[in-house]
Amino acid sequence: MAGMVIAGGGQAAGQAVASLRQAGYKDAITLFGAETYPPYQRPPLSKQYLSGEYGLDRVYLRPEKFYADRDVDLKLGVTVSGINPAAHTISTSEGNGITYDKLLIATGSRPRILDIPGSDLDGIYYLRTIADVDAIRQAMQSARNLCIIGGGYIGLEVASIAVNSGLNVNVLEMESRVLKRVTTPEMSEFYHELHTSHGVNITLNSTVERFAGKNKVAEILCGDSRFEADLVIVGIGILPNIELAEKAGLECDNGILVNGRCQTSKPDIYAAGDCTNHPNPILGRRLRLESVPNAMEQARVAATNMNGGDSIYDSVPWFWSDQYDLKLQMVGFSSDGDNQVVRGDRKSSQFAVFYLKDDAVVAVDAINSPREFLVCKRLYGKTVDTGKLQDPGVDLKSLMS
Repeated sequence: MAGMVIAGGGQAAGQAVASLRQAGYKDAITLFGAETYPPYQRPPLSKQYLSGEYGLDRVYLRPEKFYADRDVDLKLGVTVSGINPAAHTISTSEGNGITYDKLLIATGSRPRILDIPGSDLDGIYYLRTIADVDAIRQAMQSARNLCIIGGGYIGLEVASIAVNSGLNVNVLEMESRVLKRVTTPEMSEFYHELHTSHGVNITLNSTVERFAGKNKVAEILCGDSRFEADLVIVGIGILPNIELAEKAGLECDNGILVNGRCQTSKPDIYAAGDCTNHPNPILGRRLRLESVPNAMEQARVAATNMNGGDSIYDSVPWFWSDQYDLKLQMVGFSSDGDNQVVRGDRKSSQFAVFYLKDDAVVAVDAINSPREFLVCKRLYGKTVDTGKLQDPGVDLKSLMS
């Protein structure tokens, strides 16, 4: 068979297929995906797909016909179980050996499991796949009391959908504030107040010790506190799927180590997406990013280089989160800043917080402020007049000259 082989069925895998064909690659492409669905988008799972606003057709990255029309062999429900870099072959869950010219590992990530007493009870879910959300949607129809363990973006997005569906929602967060790992105290406070104003109960500094119930979860015990729960969703982070790479002898450290061309430590093997740890020349450090833009851009770079090109991944990280009627768009990392200025009015839920280091823009959190978000992507790293930056009367484009 040879040709290009892709291990993984997520957004990085789907984008790599498209990029290879767009670049004129005409030989065989084979994609192995553990799930029975073609490559799909994960962000809508905790948002529009969970709420029922989107059907599967809106979740798929591209229609299944896209792959057939481009002579891509989708091996769905089949996983790559081993790689022999020296022989340029892989083994799969079907047992057959397959030769590759170039291999892309796009195995993504998986939820971190909460292994405590009672964790095997029915009614406890993780949200990562279409099948997960289908099961959660079904359970929500008869549930009354939902407990979400973890106050990160996924947990809060689910909370916004669930409370609007009429469930009693408790969010249990072990840290001193929600979103502590990813944002500032001010933004944590904003989102805490947003959710409580919609009826979500948030309990901080809460460590879940065990689940209780007979066959099905009924309570969550946290020290002296008990929370009723006939439905639990655990969202305590994810882990990169690097076992395949490790077993093949590829260098790994909090992800599969790749260079700026998305190459691994083994010839002709590339990697992209959540599973990678890559250098970012703009930020001057290595990162493992859990984001769609990262997965898509790495896939484009990897595909270009697998096809004989020469491309370097050097994008500024950006992210987004939809909760209620608010869209949060983020550029960079707020923790890189030593100062911040606010443009707009927090009370109106339409504002942007710019983060600066030595008066240079290094990040923004933009709430319902798409213009500020887009401008920040172009202002990144540039020194600006902070007075003008926070003045809504000043056209932001004037700061780009």
